[in-house]
Parts: sequence; structure tokens; C-alpha cells
Amino acid sequence: MTDLASDQTLDALLRIAAALERIAPPARSKPDLTAADAFVWQATTQELVPVARVNRVAIGLLRGVDHVRDTLAENTERFARGLPANNVLLWGARGMGKSSLVKAVHADTNTRLAAGALPLKLIEIHREDIESLPTLMGLLRSDSHRAIVFCDDLSFDGQDTSYKSLKAALDGGVEGRPDNVLFYATSNRRHLLAREMVENERSTSINPGEAVEEKVSLSDRFGLWLGFHKCSQDEYLAMIDGYVTHFGLAIAPEQLRREALEWATTRGSRSGRTAWQYIQDLAGRLETRLDA
Repeated sequence: MTDLASDQTLDALLRIAAALERIAPPARSKPDLTAADAFVWQATTQELVPVARVNRVAIGLLRGVDHVRDTLAENTERFARGLPANNVLLWGARGMGKSSLVKAVHADTNTRLAAGALPLKLIEIHREDIESLPTLMGLLRSDSHRAIVFCDDLSFDGQDTSYKSLKAALDGGVEGRPDNVLFYATSNRRHLLAREMVENERSTSINPGEAVEEKVSLSDRFGLWLGFHKCSQDEYLAMIDGYVTHFGLAIAPEQLRREALEWATTRGSRSGRTAWQYIQDLAGRLETRLDA
């Protein structure tokens, strides 16, 4: 081969190598979990975006959920201390403070950690990005911090098969779930799947029992199931009273009760969310800021 041919071949190989480098995905850098205590996972760019100020309420303001609050707090604190703990599914009635409780317990746990201990991290993953959960857990595996990956309002509909990625990430696969990561999810559905998904599998599958079992087994990946149910009138009014006392809102007890009950009646529900919406309306009328 002539020198000219050799040079041309080398030049062609170099151009091919450069082209492959341009189309290759960039190497994932290790996330910096010291930047904040809470992050949002961006699946498209595969990065963790720090959250400077988390939207949450103090744990003492969450009323009517005493048992599930204590259970979640104990599980979270054990995990933060390096002890065995479970993935958690918080399911049930809408507006009863499921996501608020997760964020409040995270903050409360960090205040209880021993001096010098690494803070527990909270990482939110959006429902539509759940297929990237294995990638996120892979990035967190080698980090010295412990982290809760949190998905709010998790459920699956129609022909959605991304629940299989969630099953594998929680305790399947060769590597399994990282020891320093737990997964918390909130949902209105106990089994995360729409009823029609289960019914369709039962009616069309060659072996209906196995098909249904395969879908329902998703919720079995959560060691703790914490149920939230519609609150009573007394519990609803206790939430209102707690907010009024905490924020120092000046209103006569009789007027407060009458207005709070009317507010719930016009919305057709009594819940923590309904109570908070009434308090926001009341504070606006009283020209009072709701500073925690």
C-alpha cells in the first residue's frame, strides 16, 4: 500500500471515530447531592436539579393521619440511620395529605439525625419518567448519601407497560435496589393499576389468574401500605383549628365553624386539601400572610 493510500485510510478512520464520538451519548457524571436536600430528576438530560425551597407544611399541621404519620416517620428514620426499611405506598382518598406527609417527614427526619450525620435526600421523579427509574437508581448507587425517590400520584392506565420498569427497579434485576435508596409513592389506587387493566387481562389472557397476578404483584414490591381515608367532620374541623392557631388568624369560633362547614359542603368533600384551601381564603380576607 502506498503512503498516499495509507494516509487516506488513516484520515477516513479518524473521521469515522470523530463521528461516532459526536453521536455517542455523553458520559453520565456523578450527581452532586451536597447541592441541596431535595432534587427533581430530569429524565431527558439525566440530571438532578436542586430544589432550593421545598413546598411543604410542618409535620405538626397534618391532622387526622396520626397512625400513618408515625409509621412513615419510623420507617424513614430507620432508613436514614442505615437500618433496614421498606418501600412505601401511600394510597387512598384524594386531598388527605399523602404527598405533604412524605415531604414533612423528610424534613422532620433530618432535624432528628445525629450531629454530623449525612442528611437524607428527597428526589422527586415524575410519573411520565418512571421508565428511567433504573437509570436514576444506578446513578445513586455509589453515593454516600441515603435518598428517598418519591413519585406523586403514581398509577398506570390502558396499555401502559412502564410498570414493569418500576417492578424491576424496586427489587428485581441482577443488581437489585441500591441499599442507599428507598422508593415512596402516592396513589389513589391501592394496586396502582386501573380496574379495566385487570379486567382486560382476566378476559383476554390464556391464563387469566397468572396475568392478573403479574399486574397486581406490583404493589407487593412495597413493604408498607399506608391507607388514607376520608376524614370525619370532627377531623376536618380539627385541621381548620390547627391552621388558625398556627397562623394566628383572628376569627370567632362560631363563625369559623360555620364558614368551614359551608366551604366543605360547597366542594362536596372534607379533606386536608379542602381545609387548606379554606384557610387560604380566610387569610386573604383577613389580609394575613401565611408564613410558616
